[in-house]
Amino acid sequence: MSVNVRIAPSPTGLLHIGNIRAALFNWLFARKNGGKFMLRLDDTDQERSTPQFAAAIERDLGWLGLNWDVFARESDRYARYQEVLDILVKKGRAYACYETAEELDLKRKIRLGQGRPPVYDRAALKLSDAEKQKYQQEGRTPHWRFLLRDEDTAWDDLIQGHKNFPAGAVSDPVIMRADGVPLYTYCSVVDDIDYAITHIIRGEDHVTNTCVQIQIWKAITDAPPPHFAHFPLLVSADGTEMSKRLGTLSIASMRDEMGLEAMGINSLLACLGTSQPVEAHKNLADLVANFDLANVSRATPKFSIADIETLSGKILQQTDFADVHARFVTLGMKEASEHFWHTVRGNINTLKDAQKWYDVIYGAPATTVTDQGFIATAQQLLPALPWHDKTWSDWTNKIKEQTGRKGKDLFMPLRLALTGAEHGPEMAHMLLLLGRDKVLSRLSGG
Repeated sequence: MSVNVRIAPSPTGLLHIGNIRAALFNWLFARKNGGKFMLRLDDTDQERSTPQFAAAIERDLGWLGLNWDVFARESDRYARYQEVLDILVKKGRAYACYETAEELDLKRKIRLGQGRPPVYDRAALKLSDAEKQKYQQEGRTPHWRFLLRDEDTAWDDLIQGHKNFPAGAVSDPVIMRADGVPLYTYCSVVDDIDYAITHIIRGEDHVTNTCVQIQIWKAITDAPPPHFAHFPLLVSADGTEMSKRLGTLSIASMRDEMGLEAMGINSLLACLGTSQPVEAHKNLADLVANFDLANVSRATPKFSIADIETLSGKILQQTDFADVHARFVTLGMKEASEHFWHTVRGNINTLKDAQKWYDVIYGAPATTVTDQGFIATAQQLLPALPWHDKTWSDWTNKIKEQTGRKGKDLFMPLRLALTGAEHGPEMAHMLLLLGRDKVLSRLSGG
């Protein structure tokens, strides 16, 4: 059996870390099984969907390397949704409802006040033709609900195991609004059928949707429903829900503002909440080889942006200069050399962090002279050109012999005078990057 999976983000905002975890799981599953990965834009909400957000979704997925094999927009398929609705109406599985939003809200409140679940009472099924005509004469246009069967809905979830929803646990879902706009629960099933989706991998917040969608699927086609897998949602490092924070964790902000590495994000999300160790991976092929839904835990995973920063740093440490040179130019660090890169990459978590050391080497940073007499001695003992890999050790050994200083008392004043920082890359390499003239200038307070 060929494997087909999909993600269906809404172009009403930017992709966040939760969206990407779902996309990554689906993409890895497809690639591991030689299947196809579909990007389907859930853009039926015309009031909030924008071309800009749609373009951002494509850009973010492309940046992460999550290329898609099939693409579709739900807004292009309205005729198909209406066609299937007509079929469901003929089968007696969809029915017109005329309640207003205010009337439905009142019904929910009454049922809750009575201690009953806020399930729709199916009053519309009892309407006579005369009553329907009366509503239509009043200008009411019906919305449409799917008629759930009075039977339990069960499936074997690939992550959560056997699931069973008793009959009457959920309302008949609205599948078409009064203005003719189909809703996600419905059009998603139609799309999944038409595009032969075999596996639906998504967050556990969709479990109730799955109960409803399995019934809709069976009402439309005799083909077996897809396999479902629902993974636990992420929580913050302190264990609190992340829903309110997801807007601040967009992939765009991680890329453009934080400067995180795409594979740092992929490396964490592919392994977080699984039995696989969280490690830095330079390419998606490594993640594909190790991916298995059987490794996904039912425990709630804790997410921290600091983990991505750490992984980004480890990935950069393994990255060749040729792979970052163009990015340095884009960031305005045009003089950055291969020697510079090998010197600083062990001290950064993002490429933007290199700006500090770029300014130290190629700019005029604020340096600090803590002991003028000691620095004057160091200046007098500075070796002549040419310099080499051992120039720093030769120089500091001479200073040690002359002053008797050692350890931190020897090295810290020199580091502060040359870089203005207490910590950083190895001074043996920094010295060579600075060059003799710049070193002399800084030792003299220039």
